[in-house]
Amino acid sequence: MKRILVVDDEPSIITLLSFNLEKAGYDVASCQDGREALQWIETDPPDLVLLDLMLPGLDGMEVLKRMRAKNIRIPVLMITARDEELDKVLGLELGADDYITKPFRIREVLARIKAVIRRTDGGDRRAEEPLLVTIGELEIDFGRYEVRRAGQPVELTPREYDLLFFMAKNRGKVLTREQLLNHVWNYEFVGDSRIVDVHISHLREKLEDDPKRPRYIKTIRGLGYKLEDRLEDVAEG
Repeated sequence: MKRILVVDDEPSIITLLSFNLEKAGYDVASCQDGREALQWIETDPPDLVLLDLMLPGLDGMEVLKRMRAKNIRIPVLMITARDEELDKVLGLELGADDYITKPFRIREVLARIKAVIRRTDGGDRRAEEPLLVTIGELEIDFGRYEVRRAGQPVELTPREYDLLFFMAKNRGKVLTREQLLNHVWNYEFVGDSRIVDVHISHLREKLEDDPKRPRYIKTIRGLGYKLEDRLEDVAEG
């Protein structure tokens, strides 16, 4: 049974989420404080964290930042009452896998949780895929769910892994933002393609020598993105 940690300072939200998550078959733990959440995550890690941004003491953004700084790669879904693009983008840049804006629909929350857990478990990888894809110095290992660059491991968030792995399955093909949203996020994202751009930017920072002049992940203006299948085909600039 998968365990989910719900972190929110509103008891009513905790009660609502806990009831519905348990009804859906999850084991649920909860707390209302950022410091307590970090302690719980470090000592008894859950499978996924629902993390409110507005917390007393240590806010959700700082909790997320400290998790990723310690290389804790547990999937995180942010919960925020603020419908501000800056908050969403900052959270994603810090390593959140998704965000949910209050007020939310339980059905949507459950769908997103299910999608993240399925990806984290590797349930959407297929036996016919090659075990290892090599592009220049970049190695994408499907068998080990690892990425290496020049022989050195590259630390990615679960969502970054999924995005790169999907692009690797379709290397050399132009993928629209809508395709990436549907296949990587596994649901309609209400037309918000900004989340794709943020994660592509993150990948470039970790994979490219010069993220502003990418060699691996190319932008196809007006269409989307493409992961090159052979590095020798990539023109500098």
